[in-house]
Amino acid sequence: MHQPAQLPLFSRFTLLSTAVFIGALSGCKAPETASTGNAATAGNTVAAAPANVAPAKPYTGENLVIGLYGSLTGSTATFGTSSQKGTQMAFDEINAKGAPLDKKLQLVTEDNGSKTEQVPAVVLKLINQNNVLALLGEVASSRSLAAAPIAQRAGVPMVSPLSTNPKVTQVGDYIFRTCFIDPFQGKVMAKFARENLKAQKVAILTDVANDYSKGLTQFFIEEWNKTDGKIVARESYSQDDKDFQAQLTKIKASNPDVIFVPGYYTEVGNIAVQARRLGLKQPLLGGDGWDSPKLYEIGGKAIQGAYFSTHYSPQSKDPKVVKFVGDFKKRFGTIPDANAAVSYDAAYILSDAIKRAGAPDRAKIRDAIAATKNFQGVTGTISIDKDRNAVKPAVVLKVQGNEGVYVTTVKP
Repeated sequence: MHQPAQLPLFSRFTLLSTAVFIGALSGCKAPETASTGNAATAGNTVAAAPANVAPAKPYTGENLVIGLYGSLTGSTATFGTSSQKGTQMAFDEINAKGAPLDKKLQLVTEDNGSKTEQVPAVVLKLINQNNVLALLGEVASSRSLAAAPIAQRAGVPMVSPLSTNPKVTQVGDYIFRTCFIDPFQGKVMAKFARENLKAQKVAILTDVANDYSKGLTQFFIEEWNKTDGKIVARESYSQDDKDFQAQLTKIKASNPDVIFVPGYYTEVGNIAVQARRLGLKQPLLGGDGWDSPKLYEIGGKAIQGAYFSTHYSPQSKDPKVVKFVGDFKKRFGTIPDANAAVSYDAAYILSDAIKRAGAPDRAKIRDAIAATKNFQGVTGTISIDKDRNAVKPAVVLKVQGNEGVYVTTVKP
């Protein structure tokens, strides 16, 4: 039987946010952090699991209980609600056709309120109280990084549908993702800015409180530096900030051709509004953290003409996409965003792995997820590589009206 690799404990570095674990996990030892030494993730840290996290109890449920943790409320609430809808729709379809092992898939969801510090408590609840067979989540990389060490130590397979920071799956061999990672996404947008938009000068505005934003910035810069383009301004903010005037004023003075803003939709929408008020007319560029209906609501006219990379286009004529979009719209009344689509695929991949495992055995399921090859999903053909990441294409969308309109597909 495949045993989960135990996480090493390190003492040289202490995570600035250890207090959140102390509050969430009463009586637990304060977690420590490990620096991987990987240049690709320099500057980020991963919290080790609390020392008293025990291996999960053997699975004995009548149904196949799967835990989903996500942001159903708070600043990134559409991430979690879309993810839950996509997952539930997939499970309902699978159950109707015949679930694996002749057991029904049952989804149990916990809300982390869009707060990283709430993640450990909800994940431990799913593992210890609900005794889930596996975990789905999170969308935000920082929150997946908070959960992954716990899932790893407990020996519970965790599949993130949309966390793109490379460090998420580096936590251990029970941690997977079904999306591309930031080195690829950063490369996509840097090449798009230079080759498609013919940009020569770029300004960058990064959320320094966000692992996703920091990682995407780093990989964008690495690719941009391979061109003859220039970075004329680098500014920063923190998630939940409301006033970006000072940073945007400095960016305006640098006179860039494009502005790269690799953040989440709430702040990006506000940044767009304030940028246009200051007279900045340059195209804004971003990543899949933009992909939410709220972006168009918050950004309004200001976000029009912006570009972002994401995981699929609901306008695709692929029959699988057409059916998914139609079924989702009929059920929920809205066009599914990338969070819903990738979560739908993640649910199917997990179900398929359980079927191939042949038993509700977490170690066997872990091995089956790792062996996933050429899975035909809504968001493309998905294979899990040796580092437990998905190899798949990205698309670039242009904001027009209340949707992102397909521009191009970029393959790995």
